[in-house]
Amino acid sequence: MRLGVLDIGSNTVHLLLVDAHPGARPVAFASHKRPLSLVQYLDADGNINEAGQHELIEFVLEAWEFAASHKAEDLLAFCTSAIREATNGAEVLARVKHETTVTLQELTGSEEASMTFFAVRRWYGWGAGPILDLDIGGGSFEMAYGTDELPEYATSVPLGASRLTRDWLHDDPPSAKSVKELRRYIRSTLKPVVRDFHEVGRANLVAGTSKTFRSLARIAGAAPSAAGPYVKRELHAADLGLWAQRISAMTVEDRLYLPGVSDARARQLLAGALVAEAALELFEFPKLEICPWALREGLILRRLDQLVFEEALDPAPHVGKRKKDKSKKKAAKEAGKAPDKHEEPHPGVTEFPLPVNTPSPTPVPAPVAGGLAS
Repeated sequence: MRLGVLDIGSNTVHLLLVDAHPGARPVAFASHKRPLSLVQYLDADGNINEAGQHELIEFVLEAWEFAASHKAEDLLAFCTSAIREATNGAEVLARVKHETTVTLQELTGSEEASMTFFAVRRWYGWGAGPILDLDIGGGSFEMAYGTDELPEYATSVPLGASRLTRDWLHDDPPSAKSVKELRRYIRSTLKPVVRDFHEVGRANLVAGTSKTFRSLARIAGAAPSAAGPYVKRELHAADLGLWAQRISAMTVEDRLYLPGVSDARARQLLAGALVAEAALELFEFPKLEICPWALREGLILRRLDQLVFEEALDPAPHVGKRKKDKSKKKAAKEAGKAPDKHEEPHPGVTEFPLPVNTPSPTPVPAPVAGGLAS
């Protein structure tokens, strides 16, 4: 099936179309995205202003048309901290539904962390043992730990790179005082959360799953994205500390010359580096691995798992096909007629339905901060 995932994040709005079926890895088919920092459209009262709402609605309509033109069969649409924490978030969601007919599923911070962890577990497998996943978004910082497919502990704190840049780093380049104050704020916010994680257990593997971590790893010497997803990429705390110091002395324009840094990410790169540096220091890990799967893949895999419960799980098209074809030909020959090529049609998608969104599937209770939901 062709599945669309519409991700309304704090830095970008992104539609990803994948081809997949239960039991198979999702393969990207097409992508449509644009930079849209909804955090930058917040007014003094924390509302997403009219301009931000217009940009969001325009993209949702574009995304729906893109999915329809590429014959998507299902569409998952969700939003994260930018809308979740906006004062008028509920009104924005209602307006999007009214003007586009698309229902955006609002994920809580712990649900976002849990679904990202789910993707990480599927990527590394059971052999990785206990995993700690870190994900720095534009509006929030998600953390999750566990030994199973869903984490034992998952939480979110308002330490997104775009949010911190807007609130703390006003100059270009930022002043030494503002950087020092931001470091202090990040650590004071993270310390009580990290203590809670220490009580749960110690990870064998620390994974970083956001664009911020991928950019920082690339700057520190990791392979570019063109090398493919199976190349091992690491980000070491020692390199991170060095580059955080260097980036703090750079202007936004200078940062664009660094490998893997886009126009949309250059300004918030320092804030992301400071959060990553503090996290590795407080969790007491010398490095983390970059995982190519994150929230979108987690929701896709969860949806595919749900299909197993909803309908019979047929084998992949190639399984037993040759043997089956031979038996049909033999039976047809004995009956004195040619085999009917249309006996078992493979229905295709001829029309994309009106936007109908499947909420994040929950056949298993989703973890929340402090443990499993009852």
